[in-house]
Amino acid sequence: MLSFDTRSLEEKAVQVDGQLASDDPVWKEEDPRPVEPVQVTGRLSTAGPGRYYFSGRIEGTAAAECRRCLTELRASVDEDVQLIFVEPGTEDADDPDMFPVDERTGEVDLRPAVREHWLLSVPGYALCREDCQGFCPTCGTDRNNGSCDCAPTSTDPRWDALRNHGRSAD
Repeated sequence: MLSFDTRSLEEKAVQVDGQLASDDPVWKEEDPRPVEPVQVTGRLSTAGPGRYYFSGRIEGTAAAECRRCLTELRASVDEDVQLIFVEPGTEDADDPDMFPVDERTGEVDLRPAVREHWLLSVPGYALCREDCQGFCPTCGTDRNNGSCDCAPTSTDPRWDALRNHGRSAD
């Protein structure tokens, strides 16, 4: 469970140990989805009138593609997370770094904030391995499976002025 009644938080802090499923409606179609549920652990407590603080961790595995050869891979996510939730009408309610408390239900819902941190934590440029050769830019051969007969590509001549500038200073 990742939603908590604000009235219960006024009495005491709660330990959070829940999961955000990969098919939860909080995910958007274009999101890098977790392969399995995202594990969310930590502590949620009050942080003053109309404010709540979560300190914890998110862990999971995301489906990704190698940025050089497009091989499917899994990327590990393991991040510390600190979140502040505010009730509508409070001083910081418009701050983009704060997450809103649902005024209709009076609940702190961790799911949208966990999703946001997940998106920031998933590697945007994953590699299947450090020495991945990727595809040949001329013929498209996967250079991890062998070489091709294409001539090495020349550099773009528009960069010559900058390349030569560094040499003339010597």
